[in-house]
Amino acid sequence: MAAKAPVTVTGRATVRAIGERLILPLPEELSAKLPSRGQVAVEGTLEECPLTTVLEPDGRKGHWIDLDTALIDELDLTEGTSLAVTLTTRAEWPEPEVPEDLAAALEEADDLADTWPALTPMARWEWVRWVRATRSGDTRARRVEVSIDKLRHGSRRPCCFDLSSCTDPELARSGKLPE
Repeated sequence: MAAKAPVTVTGRATVRAIGERLILPLPEELSAKLPSRGQVAVEGTLEECPLTTVLEPDGRKGHWIDLDTALIDELDLTEGTSLAVTLTTRAEWPEPEVPEDLAAALEEADDLADTWPALTPMARWEWVRWVRATRSGDTRARRVEVSIDKLRHGSRRPCCFDLSSCTDPELARSGKLPE
């Protein structure tokens, strides 16, 4: 199967605050050009700042960028700031930041020492996203346990997970970023 040709989207997007967090929702016309309604690995620029990230789905067929503190500070971002955006899809996914609880469980599972690194970065993103996609500490702990069990039994990805929903529990309920 041939690799899909990269897709480049260019336009402007406006920074939005949800609670204390700043995010950059992509305009509908940019998201519509992307090859997936789920997460999409991209590289490009916000204004002149280089960026390599994974776009998050908003649960409404769109995407958004999680703006980290370094980028917020570098570009002096506030709600309502308009940014020039140029993003190109990439076949190679950046490594996800594995949350401490999942990382500790993986480290304790000596029998999985070769399993986690053998997964594709995209699959690792899905596991991380699934573990993080709950507000409940008990549910999260159970998801870490289930992740280890599923990996031990050969699962390469979490099951029954809507990849096009917004799964950040700080920002969304019912799988949709608020409008």
